Amino acid sequence: MTTGVGAGSSSSVIAFPGRVPKQVGFARDELQRILDLYGRMVAAGQWRDYAMDFTKDVAVFAAFRRAAERPQARIEKRPALRSRQGMWTLFGEHGQVLKRGHELPGILAPVERRLVKAVGD
Repeated sequence: MTTGVGAGSSSSVIAFPGRVPKQVGFARDELQRILDLYGRMVAAGQWRDYAMDFTKDVAVFAAFRRAAERPQARIEKRPALRSRQGMWTLFGEHGQVLKRGHELPGILAPVERRLVKAVGD
């Protein structure tokens, strides 16, 4: 009897019982789109800092005007809401829902409009 990983071995990796190793995160293209917007907002002088948080239920990107304040904008991805109102939500500075939907570009549209308005001034 042999143990270990080999050609004839039937071993596999088993997660701890009762634990869900899943964590919600941003896909590469989603994060690229969010960071592109963040860079343009920094260049326009609107944002200065950001934070990201990843849990088993939600991935959050928060953008700050100053580091000591509450976020000016918060983008959340909740896959559990995919079949309902959409997994993407844009929150304003005071926690109000500004936009909800199924696609990230539509959620970022209000912030991009604000950027165009700020650059145009």
